[in-house]
Amino acid sequence: MARVKRGVTAHARHKKVLDMATGYRGRAKSSFRIAIEKVEKGLQYAYRDRRRKKRDFRGLWIQRINAGAREHGLTYSQFMNGIKKAGIVVDRKVLADLAAREPDAFKALAAQAQSALDQAA
Repeated sequence: MARVKRGVTAHARHKKVLDMATGYRGRAKSSFRIAIEKVEKGLQYAYRDRRRKKRDFRGLWIQRINAGAREHGLTYSQFMNGIKKAGIVVDRKVLADLAAREPDAFKALAAQAQSALDQAA
């Protein structure tokens, strides 16, 4: 059987890892042995944070809705309860955007939520 020289494959593997390590500090961007550890750890962070990003954004939307609701005399939980009782189906992402960019539209929603709460009580 013919002898197989692995230089091309090894070079390609090293090049792939070092290309992924661009932007790292020190020898992490130039030394393969260190770069492979940093790249693997970076990929772990990327995998984890793709899931965390969804949680983080939901928390941000809730904070924005809460701030907008408090301007109209409601807490977040009262506002969301009123929206649900009024039969308005709008997700938190859109509500947060309305609270930040369209205060008049959010005010109308807050009024509807307040009236739904008043009717329920």
